[in-house]
This record gives sequence, C-alpha cells and structure tokens, in this order.
Amino acid sequence: MRKKAMLLGLVAAGATLFGADVPAFSAEVDIVTLRDGRSIQAPILKETRQTVWLDLDFDVVAIPRAEIESILRADRAEAGTVQSDRRRLYRIAQSPSERSPREHAKRIGSAVILVSTPRGLGSGFIIREDGFAITNAHVIQGETRIRVTVFEEGEQEFRRLVIDDVEIIAVNNHLDLALIRLKHPDESPFVTVPVMADDDIEVGEEVFAIGNPLGLERSLSAGVVSTTNRNFEGLTFIQTTAEVNPGNSGGPLFNARGEVIGVINMGALFADGIGFGIPARYLRDFVNNRDAFAYDRNNPNSGHSYKSAPDRQEFGVPDILDDATGEQPR
Repeated sequence: MRKKAMLLGLVAAGATLFGADVPAFSAEVDIVTLRDGRSIQAPILKETRQTVWLDLDFDVVAIPRAEIESILRADRAEAGTVQSDRRRLYRIAQSPSERSPREHAKRIGSAVILVSTPRGLGSGFIIREDGFAITNAHVIQGETRIRVTVFEEGEQEFRRLVIDDVEIIAVNNHLDLALIRLKHPDESPFVTVPVMADDDIEVGEEVFAIGNPLGLERSLSAGVVSTTNRNFEGLTFIQTTAEVNPGNSGGPLFNARGEVIGVINMGALFADGIGFGIPARYLRDFVNNRDAFAYDRNNPNSGHSYKSAPDRQEFGVPDILDDATGEQPR
C-alpha cells in the first residue's frame, strides 16, 4: 500500500506539473487516466502487458496496468476522443487494464445478448451503441424472424429487454459471422464491447466467455488459450478450455483486458474444455467489408440455405404411401 501511495503521489505531482506546462490534448503527450479518476499527461516510453512507463522529464515512472483506467494516445488526443470513426462499427479500447472476469462482467456483461429464432437460440454481442451486433451465421441461418434479448443492468438487478425489431445487415457463411442491428425501443444507447485491435494472443493466456449455453442466460466460463491457430477447413481458430455448449454460439471470447479476441462458434461433442472461437482478425475484416456481404433474402449466397429434396426410392412405394392392404394407391 505504501509503495502504491508513493507511486500515485508522484503521478499526481507529475500530472500537475505537465498540466501547467502542456495544454490539454497536446499532440506531444499521452493522457493516462487512473482508476481513481486522476490523470497524467506525459509521453509513454515503454509498455508491456503489466506496466506502462511514463517520461516525467525529471524522472521515469512505472505504473501498473491494474491502476490504469484508460490511455488516450497523442495521435488521437487532438480529436479529444478514444475511437470515434463512425465508418468502423466496432470500437478499439486504448490500452485497457487487466481485470478479473467478475469485474468485466459487471462493466460489459450487458452487451452480451440472447439471439432467438424459431429454430433455436444462440448468443451475440453489441459492438456499437446504436445497436450493431455480431452473432454466428448459423444462429440465424435461413431465418427472418429474429428476436434479441438484452439484459440491461438497473440499480439493483438486470432488466430483460426483448427486441423484435432486428435487421440482418450482412452474412458471411464461410466465416460463420453475421452482422445484425437492433433498435432500442427508447432510442437509448446500448452497452458495447471493444474488439481487439491486433492478434497479440498467447498460448496459456487467460480468457473467459459470456453467453447463453443451453438457454442458461448470462453464463460465464473461464479458461485459457489452448492454441491460437487450430486449422479447420482452411481457417484457423482459437482453441480454449473455457466451457462452450450449444447456445454459446455467436457469443464473445474475452481476454483479461475485456477485449473481444474471438467469436465462439463451436465445441467438441462429448468432451469438456475444448471450445473454438473465430479470431478477431476475421471479425474485423468482415465488419470492415460488410458491404461485400450485404444480406439479400433473394440471393442464394445470403443467409438463406435451401436444402435439396431427398431422392425418390428407385423401386417400390414409399412406406408413407402404403396402405394397410399393401395395395398401391391409384
């Protein structure tokens, strides 16, 4: 505690010093906001998963990421925003700090949704506050009647918000990804989750999933990354020990910083601790090129899949047409 107090005291002093000499949102400094609300403006010299080093001119300070709420980079500080490119539907978190799955679930759990169709249900997650969300293509395959349940956090409990006004925006069956949009009845903004900006994933890294396995809403399971490049049919997937069951499909796989690193899409039958997720790089490419995968109900390459009728029996009469006497119908 004493070390932490000394560190934060030095940071506070540095913030005051730089605050006096450097105007807000200067293009030459980064802005680091601490979890207690205080901030410091200083260039970042170096950073790792655990620590960020700041140049305070007269000294270098190492700040644990656990104490950092957010970092506003110098190249984005002039705009006064973390990530506001409206053409890009997802947001990128700027150096988020590592937290426990329990803490992340409280902050962003409301962004995980239940996706229901007449055939079944799955999961999904909201990537932009005006209702754009991601799920698996196979969750909505061939369906137009889609219902989404959002679990909004109130003062004391979650509120179930059922939304029937759901639009299919884009579908990529090869990647098993779908982009949908839901409209809040009150036109209120939705809670969103950030998408990982790169593919810096390591084997053994702690991850967790939130979804609706077997219809059990808002279930959280934790594990580690087993491998980052499991190959299936020419695509590589993240393999994880986090428990995955039917109903998790389309839900997010998070890292310890609360970023979406993958989209859960399958698990091994009759086996525990073998789940798979579509890496975030495929998700980013799909969303960035959504126009190429725009949904069209009249397009056979869209979300609809029409299966061929079974072949007729070559000889004899189908059993369903046989009557009790054995005579063929006329």
